[in-house]
Amino acid sequence: MRNPGCCTLLLLLVAMDLNLYCAGSHWLQTFNAVIMEPGMINSRFIHIGYVDTIEYQRYDSKEPIAVLLPRVSWMEQVPLSYWTSETVGCAELSQVDRRILHFMVNKNEQRMDDYHTLQEVYGCNVANDGSFLGGHFRLTYYGYDDLYLNENLSSWIAYGKAAEYVKSRWDGGGDAERWKTYLQGVCVERLLRYMVLGKEALLRSDAPRTHVTHHVRPEGNVTLRCWALGFYPADITMTWKRDGNNHTQDMELPDTRPAGDGTFQKWAAVVVPSGEELRYTCHVHHKGLSEPLKLKWVPPHTIPIIAILIGLVLGTLVVGTVVIFLVWKK
Repeated sequence: MRNPGCCTLLLLLVAMDLNLYCAGSHWLQTFNAVIMEPGMINSRFIHIGYVDTIEYQRYDSKEPIAVLLPRVSWMEQVPLSYWTSETVGCAELSQVDRRILHFMVNKNEQRMDDYHTLQEVYGCNVANDGSFLGGHFRLTYYGYDDLYLNENLSSWIAYGKAAEYVKSRWDGGGDAERWKTYLQGVCVERLLRYMVLGKEALLRSDAPRTHVTHHVRPEGNVTLRCWALGFYPADITMTWKRDGNNHTQDMELPDTRPAGDGTFQKWAAVVVPSGEELRYTCHVHHKGLSEPLKLKWVPPHTIPIIAILIGLVLGTLVVGTVVIFLVWKK
């Protein structure tokens, strides 16, 4: 039996792809999950909508009153009819995804009273001028089956025997074409509408907070790590230079990651010989900056021991002089 706590992790792992859109573009993403646990009468269905990294709506069948609710203030401008119709749509979709989950469990000859999850993610990507850049759809029965649209949204790719069977059904039913039409049409229209409603939040530019850290390695050399935190949008460039020349040797540059508060974070690390740290500079380019940043590691200020001793001697002389003067005066 899988750990029930992994559901949150699975959603997080899928959500990590939010930062993969092209520079100067925006995503509308939908995440659906069906969760089946031992002793659960009705499996739980969760629907979450994102514009870029901002969660704008959510539906959870576990709530006492399961309705689709806004998650940001700018979505409260949407008419009540939207929330009513979309709530009905979520309820209908939950039944469809539950049937798929049950089918996956049966096809893989597993027990229904175990822990199972089905995840569905789909969305569209548009440029700042509103033109369609791409879309995707993926259905995952975690660890067993995977079904997704190919890059041009024209056919299905499947892994796992249950997914292969679903693919054969969807190939004959024209589902790929329907999803392509949705992603290039309704999805784009909604995204552009949300971009207007939430433009103050979605089109802002938050400059990164930056600093450089210094770590001595067991081998004796040093890792310099350049940090950029709290920036938005996600597009950022970070490079290291040695004596003014680009330096890529032994450089580590992981993907940009959501910080969990609607902003992003990233770091770039380079391994350098001990004693040569000041020859290296980190360069950061971001939309929120008026000009690129140039950072260096700043060694901690140290006071030579001789200066400390001189200070102690002088302090003793001053104190002694004051005491002698006071005794003389008395």
